[in-house]
Amino acid sequence: MVQAYILVQTEVGMAHEVSGAVSKIDGVVRVDTVTGPYDVVILTEAATVDLLGAAVVSRVQRVSGITRTLTCSILHL
Repeated sequence: MVQAYILVQTEVGMAHEVSGAVSKIDGVVRVDTVTGPYDVVILTEAATVDLLGAAVVSRVQRVSGITRTLTCSILHL
């Protein structure tokens, strides 16, 4: 299993709506609205890196109200 955090910046006032929309995407494990330079943090998972990119990250990036994302893969050292 491959996991990643997606840090999301939203349009002003859209964090709640974005959180609700991304929580419905398959592969999204957890969604938190946060303070700081990002508005929403999403924990995602998939069977492979390719599936994570194609099935999860690309769908998150298409959610209305998102202006920028940063994907951080989780390493198990």
